[in-house]
Amino acid sequence: QVQLVESGGGLVQPGGSLRLSCAASQSISNFYTMGWFRQTPGNERELVARITSGDIATYADSVKGRFTISRDNAKNTMNLQMNSLKPEDTAVYYCNAFTYTTYWGQGTQVTVSS
Repeated sequence: QVQLVESGGGLVQPGGSLRLSCAASQSISNFYTMGWFRQTPGNERELVARITSGDIATYADSVKGRFTISRDNAKNTMNLQMNSLKPEDTAVYYCNAFTYTTYWGQGTQVTVSS
């Protein structure tokens, strides 16, 4: 059973930065894709960014140019660097990994507020 553990969430002022990390319990080179999703109360979980095993990254239009996804196979981690944060980025952020099935982390809260 794969376990994914997120870290790095917290409270930040608008315009600030945060770096989320997702640590996997096994080699992430086994995953076809890894990604970050976010969810706010009453809304569906939405894709923020995704990265393939070949390091091809895609982003939601709302975060393009502000967020950067990366993966470190040696450390079995995936990261999301979030810059120029806006209040509308406030959400619970979830780590996701896909091989023949889909795995989720428990989520980490990101709050952007002054």
